[in-house]
Amino acid sequence: MAASCSDIIENDVAVSDATERVLQENYVPGQLLIKYKTSQAGSRLSQDILAMIQANVVEEITTGAMELANARKGGESGDLLLVESRLGTMEAIERLRNMPEIEYAEPNWIYQHYATSNDPYFLNSQLWGMYGSSTSPANQFGTGAATAWAANKIGSSAVYIGIIDEGYMFNHEDLVDNAGTNPGEIVNNGVDDDGNGLIDDIYGWDFAGNNSSLFDGTGDDHGTHVAGTIGGKGGNTKGVAGVVWNVKMIGAKFLGSQGGTTANAIKAVDYFTDLKTRHNLNIVATNNSWGGGGFSQALKDAIDRANNAGILFIAAAGNSASNNDVTASYPSGYSSANIIAVASITSTGGLSSFSQYGATTVDIGAPGSGIWSTVPVAVGKGKNATIGSGYASYNGTSMATPHVTGAAALYASLNPNATAAQIKTAIMSAATPTASLAGKTVTGGRLNVTTF
Repeated sequence: MAASCSDIIENDVAVSDATERVLQENYVPGQLLIKYKTSQAGSRLSQDILAMIQANVVEEITTGAMELANARKGGESGDLLLVESRLGTMEAIERLRNMPEIEYAEPNWIYQHYATSNDPYFLNSQLWGMYGSSTSPANQFGTGAATAWAANKIGSSAVYIGIIDEGYMFNHEDLVDNAGTNPGEIVNNGVDDDGNGLIDDIYGWDFAGNNSSLFDGTGDDHGTHVAGTIGGKGGNTKGVAGVVWNVKMIGAKFLGSQGGTTANAIKAVDYFTDLKTRHNLNIVATNNSWGGGGFSQALKDAIDRANNAGILFIAAAGNSASNNDVTASYPSGYSSANIIAVASITSTGGLSSFSQYGATTVDIGAPGSGIWSTVPVAVGKGKNATIGSGYASYNGTSMATPHVTGAAALYASLNPNATAAQIKTAIMSAATPTASLAGKTVTGGRLNVTTF
């Protein structure tokens, strides 16, 4: 379904009413992203174009990463506008097609996280994704992280990971020690200290709510679960342990109760690019356990800016059990060099029943079925209710992806001068051949960190 709309936009095929109805749930109705070839802000031409599609500007999207990329190119880049048209998304796009002033026009896609409900037959003590064939307890299809821990390979607080997702519970008992902060901000002084346009983005930023409240309660369970698999504190006698026991995690929340949009995803990706390029923060990778919608050039541009900054974009393959080589899935399916697309495997080494795959579009498999990790839980009821630290078992390529992100953090901690490309190569090269992934992923194998 997502690929169909991409083909429509890129290949000049007319959009039928039936297609519009099928795709309606995947983008914000009436909204579209317009990229001009040159700056047109406030110009008569821009006003005429907006009038032609009966649209008003919702937001002009400008990020620090965009400005820096433009400066490095030595030329002027066109404006990226989020607009709302009374004509509807697809009709507005049709009217803009082939206009010489327009670089592209596309829907404001809606993304969802890639997790499914708890799997009740996995017990709370079975953190199988961290085991290896030589660990106790043993599971030959785990990542072997416990073998690395035994060799004192437990990560580094000098390595930062960006979590692009819901918010995450940075004060969870198993995450608080690894909660990263923006060193350019002074806590709660009401000032944009680092000049990135965001006030008091201490632990990150909520792009869905446009505020600094990164964690908003039990609804942010998915992002919290992801964080625990990456960097749950090990050796503290509490709950779970992540792939790396030492790391710093910063959040960019763009998924809310109704999902997240392309516009906010772009800002989230660029947020970390800006932190690295302007503030020299050692952001190695972002975790992206989400997807949906069709091809977005604007989002791919943001991922490419992250690539130019040396940030890996580790992404979930998706949960529709389909072949991504046949039906494209985004954002994992973009051709950007910094993407690692992740499928899910079970504790017995099989491809998870829900997992998408692709011999050329999905890179590697990792544990994603019955994964225990951190979640926020409600304590008490009514006006006396509070939020406490809890744990739960989830399934999904959402759960497989943070294993790979944690592996990137582990490798970077052991090889501090490694480039993003070298980290990706190391992860891919170390994959253990796995029958269920043969012909289903680029490596034909599963994540293995024992040789890092």
